[in-house]
Amino acid sequence: MVTADDPWVTPAERTQLNVTPSYDETVSWLRKLVDAAPELEMLPIGRSLQGRDIWMVVASADQAFSAEAMKKSEKSLLLAHSGIHAGEIDGKDAGLMLLRDMTVADRRKELLAGSSFLFIPILNVDGHERKSAFNRINQRGPVEMGWRTNARNQNLNRDFTKLDTEGVRALIRVFRQWKPDLYLDLHVTDGADYQYDITFGGNGRNGWSPAIGGWIEDVYRPAINSALSENGHEPGGLIFAANGKDMKDGVLTWSGNPRFSNGYGDAVHLPTILVENHSLKPYKRRVLGTYVLLAETLELLAREQGSLRKATEADQQRRPQLVPLGFERDETSPVQNVSFKGIASQRFKGRVSGAEVVRWTGQPVVETIPEIFINKPTFQVKPPGAYLIPPAWKDVVERIAMHGIEVEQINEPLTTTAEIYRLPGAGIAKPSEWTPNPFEGHIRIDPGKPVKEVVKTTFPAGSYLVSTDQPLGELVVLMLEPQAPDSFLQWGFFLEIFTRTEYAEAYVLEPLAQKMLDSDAEMKSRFEEKLADDEAFAASQYQRLMWFYEQTPFYDTRYLLYPVARIPGKN
Repeated sequence: MVTADDPWVTPAERTQLNVTPSYDETVSWLRKLVDAAPELEMLPIGRSLQGRDIWMVVASADQAFSAEAMKKSEKSLLLAHSGIHAGEIDGKDAGLMLLRDMTVADRRKELLAGSSFLFIPILNVDGHERKSAFNRINQRGPVEMGWRTNARNQNLNRDFTKLDTEGVRALIRVFRQWKPDLYLDLHVTDGADYQYDITFGGNGRNGWSPAIGGWIEDVYRPAINSALSENGHEPGGLIFAANGKDMKDGVLTWSGNPRFSNGYGDAVHLPTILVENHSLKPYKRRVLGTYVLLAETLELLAREQGSLRKATEADQQRRPQLVPLGFERDETSPVQNVSFKGIASQRFKGRVSGAEVVRWTGQPVVETIPEIFINKPTFQVKPPGAYLIPPAWKDVVERIAMHGIEVEQINEPLTTTAEIYRLPGAGIAKPSEWTPNPFEGHIRIDPGKPVKEVVKTTFPAGSYLVSTDQPLGELVVLMLEPQAPDSFLQWGFFLEIFTRTEYAEAYVLEPLAQKMLDSDAEMKSRFEEKLADDEAFAASQYQRLMWFYEQTPFYDTRYLLYPVARIPGKN
C-alpha cells in the first residue's frame, strides 16, 4: 500500500482498505491513471440494464490496445474480473493498486515486460451501485458493499451457457475476440470458517479439459501457493463443506457445471481459475492477498506461456468418444483423508430455530478430514456428428452462436436419418409440479429419462446444422443434450413442447376404443393388464380413454418431442 499523501493513492487505500469506491469514483480514478500511463487504455465492453458502461482496462507495454494488436504481440495474456457478484469486490481494489504499480508508480513494471493484462474492475455494475452497509451479513468488510445480482435480480455467475445477462455476454465477447491465455474470476466465499484467507482452483483433472486441469494443479498451484505464503497469506484449494455447515464430515472438491465460470472455462478449453477469498478475513487482508495472486500470475504466465498453451491446444484438439454431461460424488471410491487448517466448531441446538446450528470458537486447529470428490460423470453420451435445429427455434441458435460456435443454415430441405428424443410423460413431472419458484428467471425442467428414437425425417430449409467437430464441440453437447444440467431444455427454452393443443372428447373416444379392443387381441390384453396393475388408471375415465387416444393416428406426434435432432457422424 502507498501512504494517503501519495499522488496515486487509490480511493480504497486512502481509507486503509476499509471502504471501496463507488462506480463513478472508480471510473474517474481509472481515467486519471489511463491518461497518465501510456501502457493503459480503457475500453467499454458492454452496457448494463441501467445504462452504465462496463469497462475493461488493457495493460500492455507494447500498447497493444486492440485484439488484433494483442495477438501480434505474442505475449501471454491474463484476463481477470471482479464483481460478477458485486458485493465480492476485493479484486477491484487490488487491481487498481496493481495497475498503478505496473505503470506510473514504476514498482512492478517488469510484470508487463512478459505478460499483458485485461482487467474488468466491476462486471456487475448495477449490482455494485446497490450498495449498503447491510449487504452480505457474513462478510467482514468493506464498510459498504454491492449486491449479488443485477438490476433484474439475475445472478451473472449462473449465466455462462444461457447468456441472459449483458455482463456475461460482454465477457464472452472478450473471450472470443481477445483469446486470453488464462482467466481469473475473483470472488469472496460464503459459509464455513477456516484459517485459509485465499482459496482458488480450476475444475479438476477429470473434467472436460484434463490437460488444463493438470497444468493448474501441477504448475499454477505450487507457484502461487509459494508466493502467497512468502507474503504472509494462507492459501488453499477451493473449500466447500460436505454437510453445508462445518468441516467435520469432510471437504468437497467440486467440478462445476458450465453455468459457472470455472465449469464454462473447462468446457470451452479456456484455462480458468475461480478465486474465493475468505469472507470472514478482514477486507484489507483479502485485497492484499488478491494483489499478490494477480501479480504472481502475470509473472508465472511469462515463464510458463509455452506449457500452458501446449495444454490448451491439447484440450482444444480432443474429440472424446464420450462426453460427461455433469458430475456427482463417486460413492464407490475409497475415502481420502487430508490435513486441513480449520477453525474449531461446536454444534448446538438453536433455541430459536429448534435445529442444530454451528458455533465457531475462533480456535485454530489442524484436522484430518475426508476429501470428497465430485468428479464421477452423472451421465455420458457419444457426441453425434452434428445437431439439427428447426428454424422455429432461432432464439436458441442465436445464443449458441454468441459463444463463437459455428452454425450453418441450410438453404434446401434436408431428408436424413436422425436420432430424436421423446420425453416420457410418466418420467417427468407435470407442468403444475415443476420447480415452484423460478430460478434465474426460468422454469427449470427435469426431462426424466428421454427415449431415443431413430427416424427418417425431413428438416425444412432454414434449419440450423451445428457440428460437434469444432473446438467448442463439447459445449455444443452440454447445451443440446436434454439430460445435461445446463442444456437449453433444462433451462426452459423449449416449454412449448409440453403443451398439448389437440384433444378428443369421451363421446368420440369411447366407441373408437371399443372398436380397437374388438379388432386387436394384443391391445385388449395390454389394456386389461394395466387395469389390473394400476388402480389410479382403472379409476380414471380420462386416463383410460387417453391410453387409447395416444395409440391412434389422431394423437399429436410432436407432443413431448424434443425438436433438436442428432445427426450421426462419419464413424
